[in-house]
Amino acid sequence: MKRKAVVLFSGGLDSSTTLAIAKAEGFEIYALSFSYGQRHDFELDAAAKLSREFGVKQHVVLPLDVAAFGGSALTSDIPVPKSRSVKEMNDSIPVTYVPARNTVFLSLAMGWAESVGACDIFIGVNAVDYSGYPDCRPAFIEAFEHVAQLATKSGVEGEQWKIHAPLIHMTKAEIVRKGTELGVDYGLTHTCYDPDEQGRACGQCDACLLRLQGFAEAGLSDPAEYQ
Repeated sequence: MKRKAVVLFSGGLDSSTTLAIAKAEGFEIYALSFSYGQRHDFELDAAAKLSREFGVKQHVVLPLDVAAFGGSALTSDIPVPKSRSVKEMNDSIPVTYVPARNTVFLSLAMGWAESVGACDIFIGVNAVDYSGYPDCRPAFIEAFEHVAQLATKSGVEGEQWKIHAPLIHMTKAEIVRKGTELGVDYGLTHTCYDPDEQGRACGQCDACLLRLQGFAEAGLSDPAEYQ
């Protein structure tokens, strides 16, 4: 029988590559997306399409309104930064940081994983091209893996939990090359933090600029639709 894994799946470039890696490693995939009040919720349509493309075992979109808390440009009426350099992105934690998002997401992924008999969770965090988010760093992933071991029935009974972060030490170009090698249709993915009403990417937010840079450095054209 295939081992089961829950993959945190936004429908973006990184999470789609992560899902492809998990599938290539032979896992039966349970894809978990969140409708958390994000302004870029076109990513949920992308996640649904890609889940079908990848033939995942089950795709759940979980409502979770962290927009009620605000505090982020992704969930409240705060302007999304545009046209910043990579140095500017890395100088401080950006306003697109959603407080405790990955901690919350991983906790819920852990709950679903335990309910389906899995001890493996995949998350597409990356700490090389963009280290501005504190919950995308190796120390956080290692700490949460320890939490999962202590906080679950399966962990206490001797099962070994693993939080897989296969992209964490990769550049964006390396991620694009890896996904292309695994057959990811990046034309279906959605990355932009501030799309227009048709879902077209702005091309100027941090997420778009890093994506475009990654494709350029990989020697490939980005198939996403831009304004």
